[in-house]
Amino acid sequence: EPPAWSPGPARAAALLEEAADLLVLHRDFAAAVQRCEAGCDSLGPGPGPGPGPDPESSAEVKCSLCVVGIQALAEMNRWREVLSWVLRYYHVSEHLPPKVLELCILLYSKVREPQVMLEVGSSWLRDQTNRSLPEYGSLLELYVVHVLLPLGRFEGAEELVRGCGELGSEQQLALLGTIGESRCQWTRQDETHSVADERQDAETETVLGVLSQKLLAMLTLLRRALRSVSSRFYLLPYKKMLLAIFLLYLVVVRLDPASPASLPFIYKLVQLLRQAWAAVLSPIHRPPIRD
Repeated sequence: EPPAWSPGPARAAALLEEAADLLVLHRDFAAAVQRCEAGCDSLGPGPGPGPGPDPESSAEVKCSLCVVGIQALAEMNRWREVLSWVLRYYHVSEHLPPKVLELCILLYSKVREPQVMLEVGSSWLRDQTNRSLPEYGSLLELYVVHVLLPLGRFEGAEELVRGCGELGSEQQLALLGTIGESRCQWTRQDETHSVADERQDAETETVLGVLSQKLLAMLTLLRRALRSVSSRFYLLPYKKMLLAIFLLYLVVVRLDPASPASLPFIYKLVQLLRQAWAAVLSPIHRPPIRD
């Protein structure tokens, strides 16, 4: 079990230093996350800064602990837990520090999961308190480029940029130009994919057509073979075959083949077998029969 850490901002700062050393120097990511969790818990619950004489310093320490924890979780390939782990200490997305929100957007954009930050970023940008922050414009641009555009939400991106008074006119024009270029690129990709899909469908139809023709030819040959076998099967003299089997039974089981009395039966059996053989095989393929 992890040791019981004493509460307070001083202890949180010490844990932050330990976590940074574990992350950078020792590469012990699990221990770094443990120190970050202990430091955040020592600052107390709530979205804002923890208790202490310097709330701004406490908020900065808490933000730094979350940044180190996010990096450690990403190093362990546990990036899916990052957002829920951060919200454990800030509770709602509107209270996320700008640095933490920026790191989360970049992380989920890198792993190609921008939809995770769609609602979180939108809620943070709609908050009136966050609009007064100096990082608001850069975070809005980051959200548009790394979340909205990869998801193809061009109308929402344009509406968000035009309605943002915190952006300068030049920054707005540059960002709208980026949105237009991304829309054109998205359209070209859709057209390319459509052409590729049509070509693949045509190739699939061609292959299926060839396979269907081969299958039809095989079925035709099989039908002819079955018809030939069935026609020869129907020509079998059933009564004579049964009589021959019965006579064979009498000769082998009931009679003595060396006895003169069994010779008429043997002769009759040979005649029946000869007639059955002639009925089954045609004269061309009939092998010679010797007495």
